[in-house]
Amino acid sequence: MVDYPIPATLRPITAESRAVSVPAELRIAPIGSRRLSDIARPGMRVIIAFTDATRACPDELLIGHLLRELGALGIPASHVTLLCATGLHRPMTAAERVAKLGADLAGRAHIVDHRALDADALVELGRIDAPGAPGIPVVVNRLCVETDLLIATGVIEPHQYAGYSGGAKTVVIGCGGEATIQATHSAAMLDRPGTRLGNITDNPFQQFVRAAGRMIGLDYVVNVVLNDAAEVLLAAAGDPAEVHDVLVGQARGIYEVTVDRPAHLALAGVPAPKAANLYQASRAATYLALADRAPLLPGAPIILPAAIPEGAGQGTGEARFFELLAGAESPAALVAQLRRTGFPAGAQRAYILAQVLIDHPVIVAGAQRPDIARACHMHTVADMPAALALAEQIARQHFGIAAPIPLNYLIVPDALLTLPRLAP
Repeated sequence: MVDYPIPATLRPITAESRAVSVPAELRIAPIGSRRLSDIARPGMRVIIAFTDATRACPDELLIGHLLRELGALGIPASHVTLLCATGLHRPMTAAERVAKLGADLAGRAHIVDHRALDADALVELGRIDAPGAPGIPVVVNRLCVETDLLIATGVIEPHQYAGYSGGAKTVVIGCGGEATIQATHSAAMLDRPGTRLGNITDNPFQQFVRAAGRMIGLDYVVNVVLNDAAEVLLAAAGDPAEVHDVLVGQARGIYEVTVDRPAHLALAGVPAPKAANLYQASRAATYLALADRAPLLPGAPIILPAAIPEGAGQGTGEARFFELLAGAESPAALVAQLRRTGFPAGAQRAYILAQVLIDHPVIVAGAQRPDIARACHMHTVADMPAALALAEQIARQHFGIAAPIPLNYLIVPDALLTLPRLAP
């Protein structure tokens, strides 16, 4: 990520996830008392919900492992349907499906894309009260409730609303209907104090996901913790909540780091596949700016290196995100409007990003679609040297610091897998 000269006028502070050795082979630790052999019976029909192309989860490995286990328990691959948890994202392309599952699995498995807007493909099971957001409907792909056994894969990583992803989220949100996604991503939910990046304690979003997972009947999960090269560091299987609690506890020691001083400007590195579009890439800026004890001074510009070849993104949520941001007079006006009127599912990214843009100019470097970023109230430049020059200019003007006094420059090579916290 940092392969360009850092000007002498910048004093770098590097925040990187802690290095952890990668196991020589995939080892999936059983968590708690729930074993697949206890709940799987010969001849069962099985749904495996797996993550879509926006998640770097190694589903080829995890699904392959599950199919072998199920086969040994008398459930052939022909009895297993793979349900791609797209949420409101677009379906995967054929090439993405092969990259995600491998040519062999993608070619022979029964694979279904979830369709959050297709009423015939959904079923409502009831409603769950969450703090500050009563009566959230649990609407899910009907395949999840019409099967004999429901399994999900997932990746444990920092998440803006759930605190950490994984657990039941692949099914509840990834296979959820628009009504569920909209209610859980509303201003009422996102403005709650506990709905925060890195927090799973008293987090109403996380509480809903767990309760809804139980209502849907999610039986078993296989979750992983990855490094920034998408290599598996830890893997565990069992009850969704138990697996989530254990892996989040271990992930904190990998992803959360302390920074000793606040920064005047920052670089928020974006890993693939998040850099494909602005909807996903902008997560890096929001993760950095909206975390507890965020190590950014108010007004500090954020550099976002992202090619965004898909522009804003091609799914329903991505389209709503762009429409709202591009149509807003200013980020502050958009936040005020959305707090008054609410917003449809998918548009929550516009709401969250607008909050960041109020306090932090965002500079997108190397965008193939700079017009999209500019329409969303961001700066664009061709490359990293130009981004550094612009960020330094903005920071010096905002903070009233003249050269040659150096500025603190926070470098986060992977802002989606690193949570920098300002030292207490």
